[in-house]
Amino acid sequence: MRPVGALCATMVLGVMTLVGCGQHGTSSTTTTGSPVTVEAGNGKVTIPGTPKRIVVLSPTATEVLFAIGAGRQVVAVDDQSDHPANAPKSKLSGFKPNSEAVIGYKPDLVVLSNDIGGIVKALEKVKIPVLLEPAAADLDEAYDEISDLGRATGHAGEAGRLAGDMKRQIDATVKATPPGKGLTYYHELSDDLHSVTSRTFIGQVYGLFGIQNIADPADKRGDGYPQLSPEYVVKADPDLIFLADTKCCGQSRTAVEKRSGWRGLTAVRGDGVVPLDDDVASRWGPRLVDLVKAVGTAVQKAGRHKSPAPR
Repeated sequence: MRPVGALCATMVLGVMTLVGCGQHGTSSTTTTGSPVTVEAGNGKVTIPGTPKRIVVLSPTATEVLFAIGAGRQVVAVDDQSDHPANAPKSKLSGFKPNSEAVIGYKPDLVVLSNDIGGIVKALEKVKIPVLLEPAAADLDEAYDEISDLGRATGHAGEAGRLAGDMKRQIDATVKATPPGKGLTYYHELSDDLHSVTSRTFIGQVYGLFGIQNIADPADKRGDGYPQLSPEYVVKADPDLIFLADTKCCGQSRTAVEKRSGWRGLTAVRGDGVVPLDDDVASRWGPRLVDLVKAVGTAVQKAGRHKSPAPR
């Protein structure tokens, strides 16, 4: 199905490995339903029955599980899973996962976005099924991962409806937005000017609207996440500036205006500085629709400003 991928950047995760089977000996929960085999980022994983005690170490997966009606099956989520508000947030870390801490929750399914520290093998040793859902490389992978989580938890129908609804809304937004041909943009991941290129997941979202990414020529390493200089951005003079560091770094239109030389940028003068929710802009789950709508609104607005007035 999906190749194992890797993503870097301040707030984006992804990657790797396992085949799960059987019910592990540490859980007191009795699963129901027929076994299901899901092919995820770590290959074919067998879930022996409908899981009742799910541990999630992926904020995106947490959002998906609650959106498809599997929230009641989740007993613990990682410390970065802040949506929805009623998710059972714990001290578990997705950045530095601790297998013993995870096992302590007696899960019958663990959902991860990374195999940091070899946690997959550690859980495999005690027969806990692990579903690895790395950061999606494109929209199709995002929909595919929703399908995986639905099948693994007994909510295949709900997952299909969620993915279908997301696709319809995204397609409708793109169709309703005049192409942003000639418009340029800068996406800011952090206040030290790390950005993304068109080849990244978020870059492909912007690409739906036909706008050009000023960071593409700066990606000398080819990893998709170049760090730009203030002078580079000023010289590129983007029509739109998307701030995905409003929560982590307190950035805003006012903060951008105070940067040396930035007050005269087209995006600043034309009201093209767009604050985003950091989390929404870094995840590939249900709220991706909100991000697409925000981009569409900004592109339409910038297009009107850039277009010459009719005579």
